Order: sequence, then C-alpha cells, then structure tokens
Amino acid sequence: MSLLIAVSGWDPAPWRRALEALLPSLSIATLDEPFDRASVRYAVSWRHPPGALKGLPNLRAIFSLGAGVDHVFADPALPDKPIVRVVDPDLTDRMSEWVVMHALIHLRQLRRYERQQRERVWTDDDEQPKAGDVQVGVLGLGVLGKDATAKLKALGFKVAGWSLSPKSLPGVACLSGADGLKRLLAQTDMLVVLLPLTEATRGIVNASFLAQLRQGGPLGGPILINAGRGGLQVEADILAALDSGALHGASLDVFEREPLPNDSRLWTDPAVYVSPHNAAVSSPEAIAAFVARQIEACERDEPLAHLVDRRRGY
Repeated sequence: MSLLIAVSGWDPAPWRRALEALLPSLSIATLDEPFDRASVRYAVSWRHPPGALKGLPNLRAIFSLGAGVDHVFADPALPDKPIVRVVDPDLTDRMSEWVVMHALIHLRQLRRYERQQRERVWTDDDEQPKAGDVQVGVLGLGVLGKDATAKLKALGFKVAGWSLSPKSLPGVACLSGADGLKRLLAQTDMLVVLLPLTEATRGIVNASFLAQLRQGGPLGGPILINAGRGGLQVEADILAALDSGALHGASLDVFEREPLPNDSRLWTDPAVYVSPHNAAVSSPEAIAAFVARQIEACERDEPLAHLVDRRRGY
C-alpha cells in the first residue's frame, strides 16, 4: 500500500520526509520515480500534472496540499474519488496574520510614512482613523474567512461577511446572494477576499464589482485585500480602478498569472502591496499531520472530514 506525492513547482522531498515519519506503514512514492500504480491508495496533490492520477485502480482519496482545490479540478482526467480540503490551524493562523497585517498597513498608512522617512519629512498633525471607524467586508466565510473575521473584530474593526451560501456568525452581519453582495460592497471601506475559485466566482473582482465599493470613507477610498485566488480578480480592472481613484489601495497575494510577470504594473504601483502567494504557506509538517490523521481514520473505515463538494467546486 502506498501514498503518491503528486506535485509540481514544489520540492517533494520535505513532504516525503514528513509523511514517512508519520505513516511508516505506507510506501511513499513521487512522480519522478517508478512506482506500482496498483498499490497507490492515497494521493496528495499540489498542481499535479494533468493525468498524473489517472490509472490508479485502488485509489481511495485525494488530498489537496493547499487551502484551495481549484488546482485539483484543473485536471480534465481527474479520477472520481473523494477530494479532501486541508483544514489546519497552522495554515489558518498564517492566513489571518497576513490579512490582519495588511488591514493595519492600510489603516495606519504605512507606505506614506515609509515615503516620509526616506524624504526626512516630519509631520505631527495627521488625522489617524481608528479601526472602529472602518467597515471591513469579508468575502468567503469558510474556515479561513471565519478566523480572519474574528481577529479583525478583536482589533476593533467593524466587520460584515458574505458567502455564496447563507452563514451565521456571532456578532457579524452575514449576507449571501446577489442582493447581499451589493449591500455588502456599498458599505465597505476595506474588502478582504477569501473566496474559493469556482465557475461562479471566477473574475468576480472586476470593474463593475469595484465600482460598487463605498467611496470616500475614513481611508480616503476603498481598499482591496485578496489572498483567495488569482482567478477571482481581473488585474486590468484593478489597475484602472486605482488610476481613476475608484480604488484607493490594494494588497494582493494571488494573481491571474503566477509568478507575476515582470512587466506587470502591479509591481510598481505605489498604492499596491505584492506578496508571492505566501500569505498562508503550507507547512509540510503541519499539513502532513492532517493528512496522516485522515488516512488513519479512513483505514479504520471512518468517514473523511472536509470533503469537497464536486458540484460546488469547494
């Protein structure tokens, strides 16, 4: 019985070491070596090459090594087997750290003060909005969105949330549906995007979407923070909104093309923060522990947790 590490763009060695330590009874295989396809019972995936999981007759489950699963569905030959989303406190904490960090960066005008430091400009007459003056809208109220919402609220931000299906969170106005999205955008000063990438959400952050955000406000205009998926956003529309003033600033961890092309204006726009899709890095040790627990449960004929709904795509 074996487990297949099917990844591209990542070094499989750290994953192999972590999984071997936790699952000594399993043989661990990678795509770059010969292996017995009939022996594979489980596969872990990050952007696996199309067709890599085809022809595994005894495959029982596929585990995504990242928070999203759109990369798994990118395979047109994907086997009809259960797909498991990673839900791990380490990954969740890392994502919330990034979201909170960028919310504070925009609230406290960090880029302005960095510029003033370089130029040796001292001003002590600035008006500083406080977190309680700012209405944050969180798109996506799954595990990551719920945690980010709680931590933003703990800092004093006013927070509302929106999700594809109705949700309920203590002390948070939760909206859903097309009308709910319009209502949320109209009241939002700072928008945090943590949606899954599906056919329903692809390209959702576009010109008409951004035009619905509340103008003015305590930050001088709306702020976009996207750590969900690059396919959610239309970067040409984001840049146009920044140029026109419809968008005051942005923090982006994900992009339509990754790595972000060298000629993208997002690199140099003074209102934009760029990070290389590392808001929530998948730690091999933490994620391997989650996978190991799931496999052990499956081998005891217990149900898998955090199964993906193929119809919804997340």
